[in-house]
Amino acid sequence: MSDVIKPILLESVDARGVASLTFNRPGRRNALDPALVVETTAALRRLEARADVRIVTLAGAGGNFCAGGDIESMKRMATESFEENERDALLLAELMETLDRLGKPTLALVQGAVYGGGVGLVACCDIVLAADNARFCLSEVKIGLTPSVIGPYVHRAIGPRQARRYFLSAEVIPATSACEIGLAHVVAPQQELGAAGARIIDALLAAAPGAVREAKESCFLFARHPIDEDLTKEMAKRIALRRTSPEGREGFAAFLEKRSPAWRIATKGRDVS
Repeated sequence: MSDVIKPILLESVDARGVASLTFNRPGRRNALDPALVVETTAALRRLEARADVRIVTLAGAGGNFCAGGDIESMKRMATESFEENERDALLLAELMETLDRLGKPTLALVQGAVYGGGVGLVACCDIVLAADNARFCLSEVKIGLTPSVIGPYVHRAIGPRQARRYFLSAEVIPATSACEIGLAHVVAPQQELGAAGARIIDALLAAAPGAVREAKESCFLFARHPIDEDLTKEMAKRIALRRTSPEGREGFAAFLEKRSPAWRIATKGRDVS
């Protein structure tokens, strides 16, 4: 069965509210073509709107996460006009922004090739677990391009000094090095990647959904706002609202009563610890 017949994106949501998006173009190492970009953006928006979804995971089928831009699509775009190329790039920009600003926690489980746009997707996720066989690369300059649309997200993830090295050199970055520079949080043996992901999911499910959303929003606020009187007042207001919110009251009551809060999800027949 060819990629044309098979769905290019697999989407599922389990009983716990864990949504899984899997790029399904293994014959092309899950490279991003316009159809996959648009479909992934739409899927993320659907999941964002679902109250029962608490976590979104991203992975790739066939042993690779994402090899970046699809070569056939890039060959076609090379013959198109500036305006058509700009529209195509804006589709990818829309995907990156949607993933980056998703209100629900996002977890990338990556292995094999993580190139170009795949690195951008990783940089937009909240938590990244890499198999020890994962290889990251910002290879754009090797074919006369630059990591433009993904650049701001990758630059933020790895910092200006590392960006200047890897944007310019297009070196392949082993999983351990990717962890050291900030592209990944954890490196696990390939056969243990799923188990490592399950532990992170358990931890996320143990947290209050509304609090998780607000904590994520705070990270964006801190990145753009200096520590000053306005920020101090804003954060004092936010914690006061949180303490008096239904989630805050339930969480504190559960702590005092030594019981699980209402949002706690049982996984594998046990309470999440």
